Amino acid sequence: MCGRYVVDASIEDLMDEFAAVAGAGASDLGPSFNVAPTDRVPIVLERTDQPPEAGRQLHPARWGLVPPWAKDTAGGAKMINARLETAAGKPAYRGPFARRRCVVPASGYYEWQRGAGGRKQPFYIHPRDGVVAMAGLFEWWRDDRLPPDHPDRWVLSASVLTTAPAEHLAHIHDRMPVMLTRDQLAGWLDRGHDDTVALAELARAGTAEVAATLTARPVGPGVGNVRNNHPDLIAAPP
Repeated sequence: MCGRYVVDASIEDLMDEFAAVAGAGASDLGPSFNVAPTDRVPIVLERTDQPPEAGRQLHPARWGLVPPWAKDTAGGAKMINARLETAAGKPAYRGPFARRRCVVPASGYYEWQRGAGGRKQPFYIHPRDGVVAMAGLFEWWRDDRLPPDHPDRWVLSASVLTTAPAEHLAHIHDRMPVMLTRDQLAGWLDRGHDDTVALAELARAGTAEVAATLTARPVGPGVGNVRNNHPDLIAAPP
C-alpha cells in the first residue's frame, strides 16, 4: 500500500507541470513531507462542465475516498488505496474507475520494509527529479447535515491506485502506487473513456515505465510520526 507520501512542489509548479488551472481552495495547499491519511492533498481532474482550456483543474481533496452512501467521512481513512486488479469491480470504486479518475501528484512516497525481529525500516522511493503522477480515483460526498449553501456541504475525496511492485522495489514492499507517464494523462483523465479493461492496461504500462526511473533510500524513523513534517524526513540517516 501507499500510506505516506511527499509533495514538496508548489501549487504553481504543479499547475505548470500538469497544464491545469487552480480550482477552489487549491491556493490554500502547501508542500508536505509527510502526507498522511485524511490530509488535504492536491489532485488533478477533468471538469466536463468547463471549456477545454479550463477543463483540467487542480483541486484540494481529502485523502481517503468517501463513497456517496457513507454516513460520515470517518471511513475514508481506510480507503486511501484501491487495488488496480480489483477496483473496477468494487462497489465504492466501480463508478470512480469508470468515470471519475484523477492524478495525485507526488515527489515520492514512503514504504516500510519488515526486518528481523519485526523491526521496520522506512524507505523514501522517488524519481531522480520532478514529480510523479500517481493514478487515483475521486468521489464527491454530500454532508446532508449542512445547509445547501454551506461551503463544506460537498467533500471531494480520493484514493491512490496500487499494484505489484517493480522488481527492484519488491524487496521493500509487495505493493506500489500506480503511476502514469505524461503522455498517458489525457487518456486517464478523459471522463468519456469508460473502458476499464483498457484503462487498467494503460495504468500497468505506465507504472512499468515510470517505475524504472525510481530509486529508494533508507530514511530515519521520524516519518512514522504524523506530527513530523520537514525536509529532513527524506534525507538518508547519518
